[in-house]
Amino acid sequence: MKIDFNKNTDGLVPAIIQDAITKNVLMLGYMNEEAYLKTVETKKVTFFSRTKKRLWTKGEESGNFLNLVDIKNDCDNDTLLIAVDPVGPTCHKGSDTCWGDNNSSNFGFLSKLENTIAERRNLADEKKSYVASLFAKGINKIAQKVGEEAVEVVIEAKDNDEDLFLNESADLLFHYLILLQAKGYELNDIVEVLKGRDKK
Repeated sequence: MKIDFNKNTDGLVPAIIQDAITKNVLMLGYMNEEAYLKTVETKKVTFFSRTKKRLWTKGEESGNFLNLVDIKNDCDNDTLLIAVDPVGPTCHKGSDTCWGDNNSSNFGFLSKLENTIAERRNLADEKKSYVASLFAKGINKIAQKVGEEAVEVVIEAKDNDEDLFLNESADLLFHYLILLQAKGYELNDIVEVLKGRDKK
């Protein structure tokens, strides 16, 4: 990997630290060539501390190491994106990230949809919310609805109408997210099961 450590007079390049699983940005540090080489050799992220004026392995005092997973260089060869498996909180103030965010999985729009389902589940007026009315009918009705949508997906999969197939698939996923919440779970619980089955 060609890294341009000479672009800046201090010989440092920014190193963006990202959780390899959640894809959340955890912190920003700086590396010189020696820090980079030590990181690759030890598989523990090492920076050049601009305040201590020396190499500094994250976690050397706290035990909250950043175990190296992957390193990528940007298009200008002067910024690193480092994927890690963090041990404990990343920030020295005790938070998961240096921005105070929790390092939890986020599934983008699907997480937003889960939140919408949770909000509508508790609406008092069931007539104004399909989700609330479905929850009011109970687990058997919700499970039945998932079964119906699954059958419709199978039927459309055997046909050539891609639009219908995608719409029925969306209906199935939507109702499955409702079923998960009715059982007290979220999408992340299913992801954790799948991760447990992952054979590396």
